Amino acid sequence: MKNTQSEKLLTSRIHPREADMRGDYFRDVTAIIHSTPFRRLKHKTQAFYAPKNDHICTRIEHVLHVSTISASICRNLGLDADLAQAIALGHDLGHAPFGHEGERVLHSRALPVGGFIHELHGLRVVDVLANGGKGLNLTYAVRDGIVSHCGESFDRHIKPESRVKDLENIRDRGHYPLTYEGCVVRLSDRIAYLGRDLEDAITAGFFTLDDVNPTIRRALGSSNGEIIGTLVADVCDESRGKDYVGFSSEKHDLIVELYSFNAQRIYRNPKMERYRVFCKRIIEGLFDYLLELYDRQPADSQRFIESGLPLDRHFGNFLKEMQSIYQRENATPTRMVTDFVAGMTDDYAIDAIKQITIPEPVG
Repeated sequence: MKNTQSEKLLTSRIHPREADMRGDYFRDVTAIIHSTPFRRLKHKTQAFYAPKNDHICTRIEHVLHVSTISASICRNLGLDADLAQAIALGHDLGHAPFGHEGERVLHSRALPVGGFIHELHGLRVVDVLANGGKGLNLTYAVRDGIVSHCGESFDRHIKPESRVKDLENIRDRGHYPLTYEGCVVRLSDRIAYLGRDLEDAITAGFFTLDDVNPTIRRALGSSNGEIIGTLVADVCDESRGKDYVGFSSEKHDLIVELYSFNAQRIYRNPKMERYRVFCKRIIEGLFDYLLELYDRQPADSQRFIESGLPLDRHFGNFLKEMQSIYQRENATPTRMVTDFVAGMTDDYAIDAIKQITIPEPVG
């Protein structure tokens, strides 16, 4: 199992850098974990909004699960664990607040700039927005893995694409990674959330473990740890010596069944409808407010920073920091507001909506 693309391409960067003792991909690992977008993941929803409950998975815990699962599989298959870990740690940097619900709402507001797809926005984060508009200057292989990681597609087997991609011009999810490590991350993304979402739903009282098909519990396990262990072993056994990575037929059928159960009993659960309404009001309210604010006060106006509202000041400072980027891109106000809102944590979004909907006491 060997990647067909050259190491020169895979380790290339937008801005060339001399290699150091960490190696190309572990250097990317450190760049990602020291970045602000990565730190914000600890306050972004994975599947359940529960900021005060330490037992419910957040986005940062999810990416750490994906990272360790990916590294385990790669070490077993003789692949580059550092590359897989870098992709895994960076794969969800483009997520909006409130998880996929937030993504759906932001997509509808961002249609004038092509909508919002978190995989594509993740590439924008690491290339453009992070590090005060300088980006993280990651390797091509890691950037490719981030923009191609789509974890909602339940293919049984995955093979790397053979055609070199112009990453900056990708506009949809219809692409596989160029590396086996990137393919492993796509599989690991599914492994990481299947069992964890199940456990969190039980904690949240959506159902009990007895409601899960006994066949699934016997074959995959009854806990997140057991499910991860079973599926990691299955991927390694199924993929060893092959030109693809994937699941056995038996385990894949069970995965599809478990995902269908989760979709029906968790993601489409009526209890989630209140959450969807809550997300919609917050993100649409912030988006519309900031667009109107920009229309009233051009980006070069000091009135943003002189405003009495922290939200206005933060948005003004963000525009100032990104000024050269947006001038170069000839960016629209919709583009700027999309970038700013997508970068918010759940807690910050809630605080911001309070600022513009609840008045300060008089006097």
